[in-house]
Amino acid sequence: MLLSDITVLKRRADFVAAAKSGLKFVKPSLVIQSRKRAEDEPSVSPVRIGFTATKTLGNAVIRNRVKRRLRAAAKKLVPELALGGCDYVFIGRTGAHVGTFDDLIRDMKHALKRLADMMK
Repeated sequence: MLLSDITVLKRRADFVAAAKSGLKFVKPSLVIQSRKRAEDEPSVSPVRIGFTATKTLGNAVIRNRVKRRLRAAAKKLVPELALGGCDYVFIGRTGAHVGTFDDLIRDMKHALKRLADMMK
C-alpha cells in the first residue's frame, strides 16, 4: 500500500465509530482503535487514519508534539502493516511525549500487528 492510499479522518463521527464498534490495543505510548468499515460505507482510500491527544497530556504545545510524533511514526508503519478497508485512530499517551521515538515506533508496530491478527 502506498502512502497516497491513506486518508486522514477529520469528522468526529468517524472517531466515535472507531471507539464504539472497533477493537483497541493499548501500549505505554499510544492507544490504537481500529474498525473494519462496512461494505456500504464509501471511502476514497483503503485505509483511513486519525490522530488525537487529550488534554491530560499537557498544554497545546505538548499535545501538538505528540500528534506530530504519531504522524511521523504512522507514516513509516501504516503503509506496510495496516489492513485495507479499516479505520485507525491513534491516541497519544504520556509515553509518546517522554519516551524516545524508537519506543513509539516499537509500540506502534507491535499494536498494528496485533490488531491485524485480531481483525483477520
